[in-house]
Amino acid sequence: MQFMTQALNSAIRAQSHDDVPIGAVIVRDNQIIARGENMVQLRQNPTLHAEIVAINRACKRLGQKFLDNCDIYVTLEPCAMCATAISLARIRNIYFAAVDAKGGGILHNARIYETDRHLWRPTIIQMPEFADQSAALLRDFFRARRQKNDK
Repeated sequence: MQFMTQALNSAIRAQSHDDVPIGAVIVRDNQIIARGENMVQLRQNPTLHAEIVAINRACKRLGQKFLDNCDIYVTLEPCAMCATAISLARIRNIYFAAVDAKGGGILHNARIYETDRHLWRPTIIQMPEFADQSAALLRDFFRARRQKNDK
């Protein structure tokens, strides 16, 4: 529970620099080893999703390319790019709050882990008790963006 709350805090941080409010934390041995928030707008780089930022930080902190025995907590169902990166990093479990029927890559669209081509498949756990809070952050962000563009 505490780790998803921290991921939500990272999502709020993303929103503060005008990025889509999605956050992630990577945990090993019940300790947060890395945090990530969307930085696409901030760094003008379409690959800097919260999960990718967190994976990069975790690998740097641990000094290794694989994140065995690590879990990732994400506020929104990861897209296909992030789901693939999670697999390549060999993260053990994915915990996510809200589903993403439009851009998700695990339960929707590409359904990345349903193919035989992934050598590493994390366990997927949805945390519906955080779905409303995550979805509200996204809904409010896009509502504000639309209102800003209408002016």
